[in-house]
Amino acid sequence: MGNSSETVSFVLAAYGNIGELKYLYFIIILIWYLFICVANTVLILVIRVDRRLHEPMYILLCNLCVNEINGSTSLYPLLLSQMFSDSHDVTLSWCFLQMCCLYTSASVELCSLAAMAYDRYISICNPFTYNVIMNTERVFLMILLVWLYSFLSFIFSYSFIFSLKFCGNIIHSVYCDHQLIIRLSCSVPIQSFISDISFAILSFFLPFSLILVSYLKILRVCQKTSKENKQKAVTTCTPQIISVSNLCVGCICYSIDFRFLVSQVPDEVRIILPMYVLIFQPMLTPFMYGFNLPKIRQSYQRFLFERK
Repeated sequence: MGNSSETVSFVLAAYGNIGELKYLYFIIILIWYLFICVANTVLILVIRVDRRLHEPMYILLCNLCVNEINGSTSLYPLLLSQMFSDSHDVTLSWCFLQMCCLYTSASVELCSLAAMAYDRYISICNPFTYNVIMNTERVFLMILLVWLYSFLSFIFSYSFIFSLKFCGNIIHSVYCDHQLIIRLSCSVPIQSFISDISFAILSFFLPFSLILVSYLKILRVCQKTSKENKQKAVTTCTPQIISVSNLCVGCICYSIDFRFLVSQVPDEVRIILPMYVLIFQPMLTPFMYGFNLPKIRQSYQRFLFERK
C-alpha cells in the first residue's frame, strides 16, 4: 500500500493457509486458555474464601493472578477469532488496544513480582515492623500504583505509533507486535529506538533491580539466621525466583531477531517463541504458588475436597 491514508487495517499474515488444521489449533488454544482462566480463578477464590490467607503476600498474589488472566485475554480471544477469518484483518485501533493490554500486562507482571519481593524483604529482614509497613491499605495502594505505573509506561513509550504513516499493512505475526508495526512505517523514527529503551528501563530494569536488591538483602540475612528460618525463606521465595527467571527467559526469546535466520528456523518456532511468556507464564503462576506454599496447598485441599 503506497500511502498512509489508505492504511486503516493490518493483515496478520502468520496464520497463512492452515486449512483443516485450524480446527485442531482452535481446540488446543481454547483448552489452554480455559485452563489458564480456571487455574488462576481457583487460586483467587481460595485466597478470597480462606481468611487465613488475607495477608499482604497473598493479596499481591491475587493481583498477579488477575494479571495472568488479563494478559491471556489480551491474546487468546484474538487468536481464536482469527482462526476462522478469511482476511485476518485487524484495525490500527484494535492493534493499539491489544499492544496496550499486552505490554501493560508484561509491566504489571514484573512490577508485581517486585512488590512481592519487597514484601518478602520486609517480612524476613524487618519482621517486627512488617505489620506496620505492609498493612492492607498500603498493599492495595501498591497494587493500584503498579497498574497505573505500567499503563503510563506504555503510553509514554508507544503512543507515538498512532501518528506514524504506514507504507505497508502486512504483519508477519499472529498478534500485533509493535516492532513489526513500526517496520511498516514509511520512515522508522528515532522515537522507535528511544521508546524501546525507555520501556525496557521503566518496565524491566527498574523492577528487576528492586527484585535483585531485595533478594540479595534476604540472602545476607538468611546467612545469619536459624536453619528453620532459612527453610521458611526458601519456601516462600522459590516461586517468585522461578517466575522472575521464567520472565527473563521469555524476554530473551522475544528479543531474538529471526530475520537473519529465516532459512534455518521453522515458521512455527518463529511464531511461537516470541510468545513464550504469554503461553507459559499464566499457567506457571497458579501451579508454582499452589504447590510450593504450604498455606495455599492446605487451603486448596479444604476448598476443593472438604466443601460440603
